[in-house]
Amino acid sequence: MSTVTRASRRDFLKIAGTTAGGLFIGFNWFSCDSPKVEVLSTEEILSQAKNFNSYLSISPTGDVVIYSPNPELGQNIKTSFPMVVAEELDADWEKVRVIQANLDTEKYDRQLTGGSGAMPHSWERLRTAGATAKYVLVAAAAKTWNVPAEEITVEKGIISHKGSGKSAHFGEFVTEAATMTAPEQVTFKDKKDFKIIGTPVKNVDAKEMYTGQPLYGLDFYREGMLHAMIQRAPFGMKIKSVDDAAARAVTGVQEVVTFGNSVAVVGSSTWPLMKAKKLLRIEYEPEGKVESSADHDRIFKELLASGKAEVRRKDGNVDAAFKNAAKVVSAEYQCPFLAHSPMEPENFFAHVKGDKCELIGPTQTPDRARQSAAQILGIPAENITVEITRLGGGFGRRLRADYVEEAVEVSRAMNAPVKVTWSREDELTGGAYRPAVRYRFEAALDESGNMIAYKLRGVGMNAGNTTREHNFPSGAVDNVLIESVNYESSITTNAWRAPITNFLAYAEQSFLDEVALEAGKDPVQFRLDLLQRAKTNPVGELGYDVDRMIGVVQAAKEKSNWGKNPNVKQGFSVYFSHRSYVAQVADIAMEGGTPTLKKITAVTDCGMVINPIGANHQVRGGIVDGMGHAMYGNLTFENGVPKQKNYDTYRLIRMKEVPEIETHFLTTDFDPTGLGEPALPPTGGSIANAIFAATGRRLRSQPFIEQKEFSDIKLDIRRA
Repeated sequence: MSTVTRASRRDFLKIAGTTAGGLFIGFNWFSCDSPKVEVLSTEEILSQAKNFNSYLSISPTGDVVIYSPNPELGQNIKTSFPMVVAEELDADWEKVRVIQANLDTEKYDRQLTGGSGAMPHSWERLRTAGATAKYVLVAAAAKTWNVPAEEITVEKGIISHKGSGKSAHFGEFVTEAATMTAPEQVTFKDKKDFKIIGTPVKNVDAKEMYTGQPLYGLDFYREGMLHAMIQRAPFGMKIKSVDDAAARAVTGVQEVVTFGNSVAVVGSSTWPLMKAKKLLRIEYEPEGKVESSADHDRIFKELLASGKAEVRRKDGNVDAAFKNAAKVVSAEYQCPFLAHSPMEPENFFAHVKGDKCELIGPTQTPDRARQSAAQILGIPAENITVEITRLGGGFGRRLRADYVEEAVEVSRAMNAPVKVTWSREDELTGGAYRPAVRYRFEAALDESGNMIAYKLRGVGMNAGNTTREHNFPSGAVDNVLIESVNYESSITTNAWRAPITNFLAYAEQSFLDEVALEAGKDPVQFRLDLLQRAKTNPVGELGYDVDRMIGVVQAAKEKSNWGKNPNVKQGFSVYFSHRSYVAQVADIAMEGGTPTLKKITAVTDCGMVINPIGANHQVRGGIVDGMGHAMYGNLTFENGVPKQKNYDTYRLIRMKEVPEIETHFLTTDFDPTGLGEPALPPTGGSIANAIFAATGRRLRSQPFIEQKEFSDIKLDIRRA
């Protein structure tokens, strides 16, 4: 068992009762060790939901209500968060209700979804919430029954005392619990005693989703609201003139509003606005750099060759190692801009009312939405409320608030409630893409095939640091030089699922296979040898746990029957990102001269698995996303305008193309780590390495299907 102790009595748990007899426990999430507790009735909780968002409540009937603070976009956090609270509370899961919390920065310090950080960040806080509630309920029962608290047991919301034969549900004690003094410290359950955590639990929104009940931003409607759709300027351009006469003439259009470099058509519904937007006649002129894909290719070549770069890591004497090397291996890898492509395009509702504003919609960063609105309107942030709907995907796109800002601008201009909706074309052409990047790798080998030096230079478009300098193979090689160069492009970029590592992992793991081949070594054993060196004699800083990485490598080798089927060519990849470790093996079969992806085996170490259903879906989803974009995704530009405007030209993976995916999770005692993103980075590398094993041809750029070296061979992925 483990114990959490609070450092300050100023933040002591506070409990107060109400006449209605409900127990309310609210938490100040700014400090992990100092939650605050109050009591409210169920009616008061519901009536004040916008003011109290971080709590669990227990009604006199024994029902438990848990508010989930982080935006839900498919990562299953709205289910897994309450599971943790319910576990420590020893609640009956069948009597748990879950409600999405709205924005409240006084109670939450990380009310966002991004970086696969929600569960690692909140794990201890959630356990504290459940354990504290259980403590005061047991104390109340002990007082009521006049028995020692340590003799009381709790199971599925029932409090029992074996010696006296007494038992009752939670609700019987909520009034008395409100009078209890909160503990200075709470004791957590032994993980081996978990009954809810680690069991398959269905998504709490499942019924609403499959019956089509309103959950998402696109579902939101309010009587009297106006609709708006926006025409945005090409990248690097600004508006010179606007002719909106034809747009205004469309039935259903009420107004045309110009703000910044955007033009909004406003009216009664989206359909006439879609027609009207196409009738706008807007003339643009350059405002900055107006770029095309040909420009990006030239810039990449120049910056890879240039001596200007920021040194991110330097170990040993790299120059000497390369000078004395028996063999040098070098390669360049490149990836394009990519759209996020969530199923639900951007949308948001705003109602500006003087010095106040109401915001409702799908956002990964509700506080950023509020702060952006406050800046536009020149009003205090506390005058703005943000209600969070379920998100139909995000993948980093909804970390931005540009679509929220549009709704605020139009609502202010119209002096009315307005819902802005993006079309699919808007979503693909509206910017905030995955940065395009290019890498140059070099490796030096000695006579025995050992890698004695490693160099990496990364160049990115608005990517910041394109490397992860403390990740593998750093720490396993005596001489290392890692550099990055950032180019400021007019093409707006944003975090895209597993930022930077989504491509770096593919490039790095493909290159390590190239090095292993030149060294005459098995690719898996080559990595294990490097990892063993990092374990026994590490060089410099290690940003990863060597043993955990070795664990997934060995497990993936075993589960995939690596090298044992002569009819199947295999590719290996392993990567550490967002606190978790994933190793993958891709199986390729040659069918009629075509390398066909048949199966991917994935082994994940994400610490303790909260919900096997959700975990399985996250890994599978990451793999499908990773293989689809590696195979097909490409966004190109001509004079600041994306050439791909919808899914007829921007290719996504199709259901019939998803091969068999076999998932495994290592059983460890580590606390939960990230899971929404870690499965994506290794996917491209495992597939590319398998294709090389089958064809002898190396994939060094994405998308795979457009690589000219394969023009005579059809690349295919499909179900077995």
